[in-house]
Amino acid sequence: MPNQITIIGLGAGDLDQLPLGIYKTLTNAGTVMARTMDHPVIDALLAEGVRFSSFDHVYEAHDQFEEVYKDIVNRLVEEAKKEPVLYAVPGHPLVAEQTVQLLLDLQKQGILTVEVLGGQSFLDPLFTAVGIDPIEGFQLLDGTALKSDDLHMDQHIIIGQVYDGFMASDVKLTLMEKYPDDYPVTIVTAAGSSSQYMKTVPLYELDHGMELSNLTSLYVAPVKEEQAYGEFFKLRQIIAVLRSPDGCPWDREQTHESLKKHLIEEAYELLEAIDQKDIDHITEELGDVLLQVMLHAQIGEDDGYFTIQDVIRTLTEKMIRRHPHVFGDKEAKTADDVRSNWQSIKQQEKGTQQEAPSLLKGKGSGMPALMQAVELQKAAAKAGFDWDDRSGAWDKLEEEWQEFQEEVANGNKEASFKEFGDVLFALVNVSRFHDIYPEEALVSANQKFISRFSFVEKKVLESGRTFNSYTLAELDEYWKEAKNLGL
Repeated sequence: MPNQITIIGLGAGDLDQLPLGIYKTLTNAGTVMARTMDHPVIDALLAEGVRFSSFDHVYEAHDQFEEVYKDIVNRLVEEAKKEPVLYAVPGHPLVAEQTVQLLLDLQKQGILTVEVLGGQSFLDPLFTAVGIDPIEGFQLLDGTALKSDDLHMDQHIIIGQVYDGFMASDVKLTLMEKYPDDYPVTIVTAAGSSSQYMKTVPLYELDHGMELSNLTSLYVAPVKEEQAYGEFFKLRQIIAVLRSPDGCPWDREQTHESLKKHLIEEAYELLEAIDQKDIDHITEELGDVLLQVMLHAQIGEDDGYFTIQDVIRTLTEKMIRRHPHVFGDKEAKTADDVRSNWQSIKQQEKGTQQEAPSLLKGKGSGMPALMQAVELQKAAAKAGFDWDDRSGAWDKLEEEWQEFQEEVANGNKEASFKEFGDVLFALVNVSRFHDIYPEEALVSANQKFISRFSFVEKKVLESGRTFNSYTLAELDEYWKEAKNLGL
């Protein structure tokens, strides 16, 4: 039958591991096309007179495995046009065999007829060799495409295709992104066969003169609980426990509303750490902000409204949707282009929802007043309600300042209160025209005041006198000294 390919698995090692039916098929065949001749079963079958042709030479023609596999499949398809093909692969055809998956895709398209006869996978003898029960949870990963994000450290991990020192080095470096350098890993070659090789070494020695081949896999045992503290799943488990009936009374009684002030506090503490350029402090404060996110998400899950997955999914969809220049075919060569695209997409999203009654609705909602003023002014400016240049903003500030002074002189406290608010709002407008974020500027001024006043306190303490014994002029001399020191 033309366009017919029969795929057969050579097992994980010895000829004795082959099922009888597979053995008969191979010995009764004409020429068997093998992905690679580097397999002990092929050596044994050659001795019995079975003829093979292989695709080993294809590996030399390409730099990427993906191209190798595509080339092999194309050659198989061409051969199948002439006569039925018997194609042999190591292990089981449906376990870690990319060429088989490509052939099955062609069958779905109606291009080929594919029959899979099976064969023993390397997994069964490997489970036996390392003594694990896969029902506890395991991952089978490809060493040629290993990413640290793929690793579930709480499960048994088997990594295939660790066939030489270069691949072992790549796998080692990827594992070291999560595991300690001395974490024990086990190298298993030709599992279950008479030539089985198994050795457990510290991770950092993985690429140090080990016996590696195309029959080599790497086994990594699950980590102990404390070694998984850097994993997201562990954080989520901890937050769930804290909110559970047997958890923490304080965490259990929190609501979205009660946590609002804590989120603001943690955000400001993070800003302070950033201003101080203290990396350890930034790391800690980012964790505190993340804690607030996790608590809100757990409350949502406990109430049956949403989970952390919903939060992440919504954010992921938004990032992909609003970055078509990265995940789509739209162009954005500058940061201004990105901002323009972002606003356009954001407006389109709003168009699919109920129209907002005001351009200012929700702008800066929940923010401190200084930050909200910035957001309100930006929204109004986008609608065209803005000064032509900075001189208009300065004139408005001077006008509001005069009105405030007049009300103060009149002794009108309520009017003075309102006019002072207008002064602050006008001052925010000036900062916007000068590309200064007022919240950051005020935080910087606060820190500068703390630093200089602390210097004054130190000087007073060193003098042995009390603050009350100093005149303002004397204290101001210390202040000037602090200023001259750059504090």
